[in-house]
Amino acid sequence: QVQLVESGGGLVQAGGSLRLSCAASGRTFRSYAMGWFRQTSGKEREIVAAVSWSEGSTYYADSIKGRFTISRDNARNTVYLQMNSLKPEDTAVYYCAAVYSGSYYVPKEPHEYAYWGQGTQVTVSS
Repeated sequence: QVQLVESGGGLVQAGGSLRLSCAASGRTFRSYAMGWFRQTSGKEREIVAAVSWSEGSTYYADSIKGRFTISRDNARNTVYLQMNSLKPEDTAVYYCAAVYSGSYYVPKEPHEYAYWGQGTQVTVSS
């Protein structure tokens, strides 16, 4: 069982930055692929970024490429999402997700992930 706790959300002006953190429980964190998703009211949850167990592979949604960076610190059982040049359309609840993986494959669909955090609100004002 893995428990995920997100933090770092908040209110920021357009053009600003935030760094989200996701702290995971468990001693096998390094064996998990990790993803960040976001969801707004009435819309499906969408992938933002994901990283394989060793940072050997990453994936970024086209809408955030060049602005967001996913990284992980396996010693701290934490995955990060650095968000720069934020836009009002980035406003959403951001979720961290995890799935056990022994490969460099990076899951991109919500149904591929086994564990989810509670979400953290990011609001970007214009």
